[in-house]
Amino acid sequence: MTAPSLPAPDVTARSLWAGPRVAGALAPTLAAADAERGTPWPQTLASQYARFFRDGVRTVYEAQVAARQARLTRATLAALVDPSDERVDEVVDGVLLLCEQSSWCWAAHDDTFDRFGRITPTVTEPYLDLGAGEVAAQLAWVDHLLGPALDERAPGVRWRVRQEAQARVLRPFTERRDWWWLGVDHPIMNWSPWIQGNVLAANLALEEDPDRRRATSALVAEGIAAYWASLPADGGVDEGYHYWWQGAARALEAQDLLAFAGIEPAREALDRIRATVAFPHAMHLGGDWYVNVADGAARPLATWPWNVVHAWALRVGDDAAAQHAASYRGRPGGLFDERASLPRAVGLLTGSWADGPAAVPPLAGRSVFPATGIAVARSAPGSARGVAVSVKGGHNDENHNHVDVGSVIVALDGVPVVVDAGKPTYRAGTFGPDRYDLWVVRGDWHNVPRVRGVEQAPGPEFAARAFEVADGGAGAADSTHAGAAAGWRARVDLAGAYPVAGLEHWWRDVRLDPDAETVTVEDSWRFAPAEPGTPDGPTAWHWLLAGDVTLTPGRAVVRFAPDGVPDGPPGRTLALTWDVADVDAELDVRVLDDRELSAVWGEHLTRLRLTARAEAPSGTFQVTMRPTGSGSQEVA
Repeated sequence: MTAPSLPAPDVTARSLWAGPRVAGALAPTLAAADAERGTPWPQTLASQYARFFRDGVRTVYEAQVAARQARLTRATLAALVDPSDERVDEVVDGVLLLCEQSSWCWAAHDDTFDRFGRITPTVTEPYLDLGAGEVAAQLAWVDHLLGPALDERAPGVRWRVRQEAQARVLRPFTERRDWWWLGVDHPIMNWSPWIQGNVLAANLALEEDPDRRRATSALVAEGIAAYWASLPADGGVDEGYHYWWQGAARALEAQDLLAFAGIEPAREALDRIRATVAFPHAMHLGGDWYVNVADGAARPLATWPWNVVHAWALRVGDDAAAQHAASYRGRPGGLFDERASLPRAVGLLTGSWADGPAAVPPLAGRSVFPATGIAVARSAPGSARGVAVSVKGGHNDENHNHVDVGSVIVALDGVPVVVDAGKPTYRAGTFGPDRYDLWVVRGDWHNVPRVRGVEQAPGPEFAARAFEVADGGAGAADSTHAGAAAGWRARVDLAGAYPVAGLEHWWRDVRLDPDAETVTVEDSWRFAPAEPGTPDGPTAWHWLLAGDVTLTPGRAVVRFAPDGVPDGPPGRTLALTWDVADVDAELDVRVLDDRELSAVWGEHLTRLRLTARAEAPSGTFQVTMRPTGSGSQEVA
C-alpha cells in the first residue's frame, strides 16, 4: 500500500533521522518518549466529554486529547530516530487509540447536543472541526513518515487509518459543503485554513483514489484562496498576533502543501501573502512580547514555526520579516517544542532554516494596518529600549472580539506595562451569549473610558468613526516603514463605540515623543445639548497595569519585572500622571485564577480607575506616561 509522499523524508532516510543534528535537537523528546513507553496512555472519558454540555468545562477533555496526541508525536519522532520494535509498537498503540476514540471533534464544537440532544459523540454523524482536522493530519504524517516500519511491524494499521480518515474527515469535507467555517453565513476566519490545511495533508497521504485526491485538493485550493481574499489588502488580521499563527500561518502551510501537489497561488493571493507576512514583526514589542488584541496572549507560551515565515518572507522579498524570523534561530529549546503539532515539528527538523545564522529582530519604528485599525510606534527604532505604544480602532464584532475600540497598550523596554489581559481559558460561555459577561472581554477591563456610566457595547455597529495615524505631519504611516517615529500621533473617534445618546464625538489623541520617551493620551469630547435618554452616570478612565502599582496623588508608578526582560537596564518603572483636580483615583486588583492569564502576567493585574469629579458637555482629559528610575530622564 503506497500513498503520495508528503514533503518530508520518511523513516528510510537514515542519514537524516539518525544523524547528529536531529538526534541532538530531539534529545529531551526522546528521553520523554522512552520514559513514558510502557505506561498507561492518556484516556479520553465520556464523562470528560460530557462536562462541556453539563457545566461548560472543556479543558479537562481537551487536555487528555492533547496529551494523547503529544505522546504520539514524541513516539513518532523517537521511532524515526530509531525504528526499533518497541518504539514502533508505541506508535501503533497511539495510532489505534486515536482510531478507536469515539470522536476526533472537540466537545465544545460538536453539534451532537443541538441536533440530537446527546452529550456523547454521535459516531454516525462526525463533525469536522479543528480537533478532527488535527488528528487526521497527525495520522497522515505518521503514515507517511513511518509507513515502511508500520507495514513490517503491524500490517493492517495503515488500512485502519485510511478507513477512519475517510469516514471522519475526507468524506464529510467533500460531501457536506455547508460548513460554516467555509464562509457559509459566517465571515471566514482562522478555522478555514487551519482545518483545510489538515484535510489536505490527509488527502495527499491517505486518499488512494487519484480522481478524488485531485478533486479534494482543488476544493482546498479554492478554500485557501477564499481565505486570502478575506484578508484586507494591508495584511492585518483582526484576531491579532496570536491567531495569525492559527490563521495566516496555517494558510501558508496549506499553500506549501498545495505547491507540493502542483497547485500554486494566484497573483492576488501572493499580494495578500506579501502583506500579511509583515504582520508578526510589526506587532513585536521586544523579547517574546507582542501587541495582543482579541483573544491573544501577549507572550506566546509555545514555539511557533518561524521557518514558515522565513521561507515565505524570502519568497515575497520582505527582508525585515525574514530577519525577524531568523532572530528565533539558536534559542535554547527553540527548534522544537513538543506542544507543536507533528507536521510543524517535522518542518522544523527537516528543513535548512535552523542551520542558518541567527539575526537581530528589526524592531520596526512604526506600523499601521488601517483596515483593521491597529497602529504601533516605538521611541527607538531597532531597539527594545524605550517606550512603545499601540492603538486599536476597528469595531466590536471582530473575530474573537473584545470590547476595546480605542484601547492603548504601552511597553517599557520591550515589556508591556499598560496591557490588554488577552486570552482566557476557554469554556462554554466563552463563545456563547454570555461572552460579554467575562471580565477579560469587557470594555471596563480594557484601556478605554466608561462614558457617563456606560461601557462600550459589543456589535459591528459599535465602531471607531475615524482612525488616523500621522508621523511628523507627513501623513499616514506606512506599515513597511521602519524609520524614526518623531512626532508620531494616532487619533481615534470612540463615540461610535458607545450607546450614549447625544455623544457627538470622543476623540482619543495618542502622541509619542521619542526624545522624551513619553506617551500622552488625551481625550476630548462633546455632547449635544441635553436630550431625553442622555445618561448621567460618572465617567471613568481605565488603565490595566501589569506588575506592582504604587498610587500617590496624581501619579501611579508601575514596576513589572517578569522573567526574560530584554535589554533595558534594571530599575526602570513607568509613571502615569494626570491632573489631580480632575479625577478621583482608585486601584482595583484582579487576582488571576486563570492559568493562561497568570502564565503571562503573574498573580494579578491592577486596574487604575480615574473617575471624573464632574460631568461637562465638553472637555479634555490627559494622562502622560514616561519611564522613571535608573537611566530615565525623570527620576522617581
